Amino acid sequence: MRVIRRTRGAAVAVALAMAAVACTGGGGGGSGTISDGQHATASKRPVKKGGTITVAAVSATPDFIFPLVPATNQNGYNANLSEALWPYLVYAGAGAKSEVNKEKSLFTSIAYTNGDKRITIGLKDWKWSDGEPITSRDFTFVYNLLKANAKNWQAHLPGLFPDDVSKVTTPDTHTVVLDLTRAYNPDFYTDDVLSTIPLLPQHAWDKTSDTGAVGDHDTTTAGAKAVYSYLQKEGAKISTFATNPLWQVVDGPWKLKEFRSNGYYSYVPNPAYSGASKPSVDKLVMQPFTTDTPELNALRSGGSLDVAGLPLNDVKQAQALRSSGYSIASVPIPGVAGILPNLYNAKVGTVLRQLYVRQALQYLINGPQIVSKVYNGYADPGSGPVPVKATSTWATPLEKSGGPYPYSPAKAKSLLQAHGWKVVPGGTSTCQDPGTGANQCGAGIKAGQPLTFQLLYSSGRATTDEQNAAVKSSEAQAGITLNLKAEPFNTLIGTIGNCTAASHPSSTCSWQLADFGYDPYPLYPNGTGFFDTGGSGNLGGYSDPTMDKLIKATEYGSSKTAFSTYEDYAARQLPWLWVPLRSSLLVYRSKLQGVVPLNPFSGTVDYEDWAYTS
Repeated sequence: MRVIRRTRGAAVAVALAMAAVACTGGGGGGSGTISDGQHATASKRPVKKGGTITVAAVSATPDFIFPLVPATNQNGYNANLSEALWPYLVYAGAGAKSEVNKEKSLFTSIAYTNGDKRITIGLKDWKWSDGEPITSRDFTFVYNLLKANAKNWQAHLPGLFPDDVSKVTTPDTHTVVLDLTRAYNPDFYTDDVLSTIPLLPQHAWDKTSDTGAVGDHDTTTAGAKAVYSYLQKEGAKISTFATNPLWQVVDGPWKLKEFRSNGYYSYVPNPAYSGASKPSVDKLVMQPFTTDTPELNALRSGGSLDVAGLPLNDVKQAQALRSSGYSIASVPIPGVAGILPNLYNAKVGTVLRQLYVRQALQYLINGPQIVSKVYNGYADPGSGPVPVKATSTWATPLEKSGGPYPYSPAKAKSLLQAHGWKVVPGGTSTCQDPGTGANQCGAGIKAGQPLTFQLLYSSGRATTDEQNAAVKSSEAQAGITLNLKAEPFNTLIGTIGNCTAASHPSSTCSWQLADFGYDPYPLYPNGTGFFDTGGSGNLGGYSDPTMDKLIKATEYGSSKTAFSTYEDYAARQLPWLWVPLRSSLLVYRSKLQGVVPLNPFSGTVDYEDWAYTS
């Protein structure tokens, strides 16, 4: 199950406290007690059936359970809730390996033919929790719903599934054939597209009301819209998450037992789960915490928590925790962290649309200092769109060398001065020479415009507070003022919408800069959905035909050169401001087996693999 925070399609960001992620290299005090979670060997001791595992969840409250989330809902924690119930067709990560997990995926085979324009998918002979078989009809149910409602699906990437499907056929009950409108890179389509599609129980959900009969309503556009509307309405009723009969029909290893409005929820095993990795414990509890301070206190007490995150500003607690019966493991995050600029904010959008302004802002972010002082060495440097540590095989020499804009206050000041700004270090820099000339401030920027921005970010983690305070301090060296405002994650996403040149209402586009934490990548870490025009994670309205073309080249072909060209272009163009990708450390009771090796693509939380040893 992927741990995500904001959704990038079905896979966008996160951070439950239990997400075990940290660089395997440096670190502050206590690093000697922290194991390399990716390369750890799984223990094979006798398993004791039963028991309860309690997992800490910091500032993580789902608010929607239907797996096909509305386009307006940016809460990636919903996937943390639903993926244990309805896993995706393609499951990413096999232990620590960056590959598709065929054992946990729902397919037996995926074959590309007809010049990679036809995909034949064989489905496993698995069953739903009510005993009914999973069939190709469940796939066409999902396809029909999405074809009629794609614009209201948060994971929808324009031009991709279902837009790019010209025909779906089902030769038998366990075979699906997709004819596509064009050829794709099979790695991209399997890893990034099919991994966003769950199978859903047509026999139980193809209805338009509580009392309506189940039928083939989805086979017409009007019927598919009615079914989708009903399921989304039900999916938003938090009080019935654990009691609505709809959500009791699952194909994952778990069933939802209880859900509370404060973010507490619990699972029990699905006794009809067809997969090989069946839960061994009786119950799995997600215990919410508003910040990481009470979480750490609970760990120190040694009583209630079995799995939690170790805050990076408390790495020195590692030895004490090990002495209390916990183990600690680390694994790098395959994702991207950044500060998102709203290019269509009414007050500062014209300023942020200037590349030289974003370059100046980037030059003033002291990444190495943040990695060292804020994260105790446990962070990716954040020098571009691809993480250097987690996906080093994809990272280019440019990124590995520190990126195109390494920390340099002098270069930031020079850039601003060269474009008509009066730079006042420690004060407020203003536009002195408005206009569109090469040495002027730029289109739409008036004389006296200050370089002042509000930076919103998700509260709950001390290290996030420290990082943004450090960024605020360093930006001031060129007279750039950042006004920081921390908000609970659900509050933050409730006020931030997708803003574009065509649509930027004040109700959802008054934000200027936003830091959500990070967005995780699937196995193929290209920029689809993040930096392309209209991407679901492209909240600030960045749009560049060259970027779109380069991203498409990574989708259509498998050339490493094409990927590197995209990566370096994105690093230089700054659709986001790159910041270090903070990590956390997974603390778990030493008597828990199956936790390591850690799967970075599932957020390390393959709960069904966990068991107490006797």
